[in-house]
Amino acid sequence: MLARTLGGLVALCTIGVAADLVVKRQLIRFVLRLTQRTTHQWDDALFQHNVFGRLARTVPALIIYFGVEWVPELGDTVTALIRNVALAYLILMVTLSIGALLTATNAIYATYSVAKERPIKGFVQVTKIIVYVLGTVIIVAALLNRSPIVLLTGLGAMTAIILLIFKDTIMSLVASVQLTSLNMVRVGDWIEMPQYNADGDVIDVALHTVTVQNWDKTITTIPTHRLISESYKNWRGMSESGGRRIKRSINIDLSSVRFLTNEEVQRFKEFTLLHEYVEGKRKELAEYNAELEKTDSANVNLRRLTNLGTFRAYIWNYLRNHPKIHRGMTLLVRQLQPGQTGIPIEIYCFTNITDWNAYEEVQADIFDHVLAQCGEFGLRVFQEPSSSDVQALRTTS
Repeated sequence: MLARTLGGLVALCTIGVAADLVVKRQLIRFVLRLTQRTTHQWDDALFQHNVFGRLARTVPALIIYFGVEWVPELGDTVTALIRNVALAYLILMVTLSIGALLTATNAIYATYSVAKERPIKGFVQVTKIIVYVLGTVIIVAALLNRSPIVLLTGLGAMTAIILLIFKDTIMSLVASVQLTSLNMVRVGDWIEMPQYNADGDVIDVALHTVTVQNWDKTITTIPTHRLISESYKNWRGMSESGGRRIKRSINIDLSSVRFLTNEEVQRFKEFTLLHEYVEGKRKELAEYNAELEKTDSANVNLRRLTNLGTFRAYIWNYLRNHPKIHRGMTLLVRQLQPGQTGIPIEIYCFTNITDWNAYEEVQADIFDHVLAQCGEFGLRVFQEPSSSDVQALRTTS
């Protein structure tokens, strides 16, 4: 009797293992050939995340679940125990298959352009948590031979504990919904969050964390809910506008600012970028000064062109005609409050390119030109005295 029972169990297990090997091998080969023949990406994603492989493992569980009744003289208690274990294993494989299917769905969705604007990874992770929790409850119910509804009813009394355990997950879920619905952060955005030493591109938006690859190629992970509760800078607006701001000053030595002579005015009039400015200013000042001369005003009250004002006009026209400066955005060349380091002349404009390397190249070229042109207008750039300046002063004295 015992020998027949053991023989039946061994035969059943052997059939189950053989079925597992045959079905899994044949299924994997069939799916692999199928994915190689098609041009779709979804079947490749399902294969790569082993959805079919996990489903194949349900076959031995089904064989044992239904075949255990044919084992002679096994007894109702042992039969029920084996069936419960087989059912629990079957539910486990189905649960893992659903989890792999959700992961594959996210991978397929990530291939579309809309995924950068509306990532679903956080929602997929929440769904997987729900699936795994329900799967665990059903597995326990199967092992105990109880209804899952009874266990779920008992879990209702543990709601407070569950909320405490999943507090971070709930906060992250709410933050993910807000980030997605309000379109605050996308994959590919350049964000700055100094409190987390984050300054770079967003490469992943998940349930619990947002991953940023910094410009030095280090990786920073930021808790998702922190992007809702704390401040950060998102440079997406700059990228989408098509312009990147230049805001930089040069300091002019106060002692080099003076009025222009008639010869210099005539010379600057020959500059293509200054011809219109000089002509317009000459007419404006001539009319103004003519009114003053009627009252026998002193020459000190007369208005005259300055080298600094003419220099500002030159810079403005230079930028206005620069092929890499955005024509539709703000363009200013303004004089700031003079101080101990001279008179700051600030250039405020936008390039028509947003790529970092190209932007820095354009900005450097502009200031190379502006600094080199200071001497043409009789201006000196202010610079703190260096050791060589002090040495030269001692030599001359």
